[in-house]
Amino acid sequence: MREMFYVLTFVFIVIVIGNVVIVAQTEMKPPVAKKETKVTKIHGYELKDDYFWLRDKKNPQVIKYLEAENEYTNAAMKPHTPFADNLYKEMLGRIKQTDLSVPYKLGDFWYYTKTEEGKQYPMYFRSKKRNGDDEKLLLDLNEMAKGFKYFAIGSFDISDDGNLLAFSTDTTGYRQYTLQIKDLRTGKILPNRIERVTSVEWASDNKTLFVVQENDVTKRSDKFFRHDFAANKTDLVYEEKDVLFNLGVTRSRDKKMLFLTSHAKTMRETRYLPAEMPMSEWKVVLPRQEGHEYAVDHYNSEFYITTNKNAENFRVVRAPINDASEKNWKDFIAHNPAIKIDGVEFFNGYAVVSEVENGLEYLRVMDLKKNKSERIATPENVYTMNVSVNPEFDTPVVRYEYASMITPNSTYEYNFKTKKSDLLKQQEIPSGYDKAKYETQRLWAVARDGVKVPISLIMKKGTKLDGSAPMLLYAYGSYGYSMTPNFSTARLSLVDRGMIYAIAHIRGGSELGEKWRQEGRMLKKLNTFYDFIDSADWLIKNKYTSPDRLVIQGGSAGGMLMGGVVNMAPQLFKAAIVQVPFVDVMNTMLDDTLPLTTEEWIEWGNPNEKAAFDYMIKYSPYDNVKRQNYPNMLIETSLNDSQVPFWEGAKFAAKLRAMKTDKNTILLKTNMGAGHGGSSGRYDRLKEIAFEYAYALSQVGITK
Repeated sequence: MREMFYVLTFVFIVIVIGNVVIVAQTEMKPPVAKKETKVTKIHGYELKDDYFWLRDKKNPQVIKYLEAENEYTNAAMKPHTPFADNLYKEMLGRIKQTDLSVPYKLGDFWYYTKTEEGKQYPMYFRSKKRNGDDEKLLLDLNEMAKGFKYFAIGSFDISDDGNLLAFSTDTTGYRQYTLQIKDLRTGKILPNRIERVTSVEWASDNKTLFVVQENDVTKRSDKFFRHDFAANKTDLVYEEKDVLFNLGVTRSRDKKMLFLTSHAKTMRETRYLPAEMPMSEWKVVLPRQEGHEYAVDHYNSEFYITTNKNAENFRVVRAPINDASEKNWKDFIAHNPAIKIDGVEFFNGYAVVSEVENGLEYLRVMDLKKNKSERIATPENVYTMNVSVNPEFDTPVVRYEYASMITPNSTYEYNFKTKKSDLLKQQEIPSGYDKAKYETQRLWAVARDGVKVPISLIMKKGTKLDGSAPMLLYAYGSYGYSMTPNFSTARLSLVDRGMIYAIAHIRGGSELGEKWRQEGRMLKKLNTFYDFIDSADWLIKNKYTSPDRLVIQGGSAGGMLMGGVVNMAPQLFKAAIVQVPFVDVMNTMLDDTLPLTTEEWIEWGNPNEKAAFDYMIKYSPYDNVKRQNYPNMLIETSLNDSQVPFWEGAKFAAKLRAMKTDKNTILLKTNMGAGHGGSSGRYDRLKEIAFEYAYALSQVGITK
């Protein structure tokens, strides 16, 4: 029998009072992971990995080790369990548990979801009347989730005639979705079943479904099928051979054109097919070209192409369908170096452009007949806004979402003709909310190379900026994803207790345009880590907080950020919440059998190439753990995570404990029944947030 891989130790004190002997448990020591060194020799380096064995999910000793870690974490947090429970109740009081989403029109029906108090998941309905008088239940996720620890819905696509619903579900958290079809006339689930579906669209004949399927090992979306639902027959249409690319299928809002896009991190190639001709040949709009990112839409018998060709922040051109090559392009929206075009959406007679300028989002409405445009007004200086669900092409209005760090999530309807916005719904907070008690700001920290980094924050009015305020600083900084200054009811539990909540919009995101993204990826990735460290340092020097009051948080690629900065500047932080962290960069990116690895080679670099390896090894968190002091850490992973395997965080925790020179605490918490996003049920997820916030607050001495 192999030896055990962990040791749990309790320290007891024996107290004698009279004739009574009391044994008090005062300390539980953390599990100690066994070391089994694996050496990888590459490019003249030797990568030594003492905890490679933790990758084996099928090894019962690995599961026992994770359970031991959970037991240790629970013991360490036990004094704060009542606090976490109170935070949960507090957060729950801010949620309207029985609620209704804003109905949207599609064909002859209005579609919406309902939540009911006590139920974890929403229910999907439709009605011929906007007020829901004749509503019909389509899917009850609460019933569907029975017997599963995890349940999530992926695709939700209605056929043009409104009779068939194609939907996909995941019951593990591994993000492998199974597609099924429901006949909405009879309420029956049809025998059609396709595994590992990532995107789906109906053709206009109401019987042909186009489906993208991912590989069962690598999770790369590489195969594209045509499915005849009546015959329950599936034919392969296209297979993407290039390991850098994934496939996705979409349909234009006017319903006339289907698009199949092969997308890599820095280039795209799109094929098209008239939706009324599902048996025809898919044709390429523009062949893939290194560095060329483009997206295609269809309007008024032309293609509209959003492209970065000779336009770093993108421009939009028109092109004929029969030949969309560059020689036939006509400018629709010219390139403006100061404004990034995030997308353009077409309606009958109008277009809505999503723009980003100086770190702020805007929606520009274009009247295509009058050739005029204007931005939708925004009432605050720091906010987030985006186009909402608008499936109808012939519509007099467009819906959009608006929020700020102090303004609850709001759905508006903008009238194309009157140019006025009407509020349809604003997030209700049953326990009460007074916006006037809070303030939001945008600051500009100065990084070491002189670049100014925006920081958004929320705090209670009257907060003293003398260095005494606790702060939770969050960031991501990868893939060009922007972390918007959004609203969170849970976050109020921090702010009401005097904690400042801040988001550092570091390079690697797209908050300041495409250049901001490019300056934080590949062989410039270190800028992401430096920006976060320098933002924290700037906040400390300007008395917003101090090192013993600063807690930091990030997840996934943001977890890699957390792992990197605690290696590089541990003295700046009191504690770190490191969620589903991509920290074992070198081992993962050298293993092309793992999910997502090959497609990430043009995001981080391919370490099989020496130049990339030499750079990536500088920041890979797992490889840079060393003998030094570290802040307290809560590391969170999920057993069924397909994006970042559980063992990355587990190995990181084990190595930190073995190497660190302080008495600070490293906690590892593994969700044994979920994936990358944590628990799927809304109450379960809220309990996880309450736990994390109890940890953050207790680290700075706030325990009630």
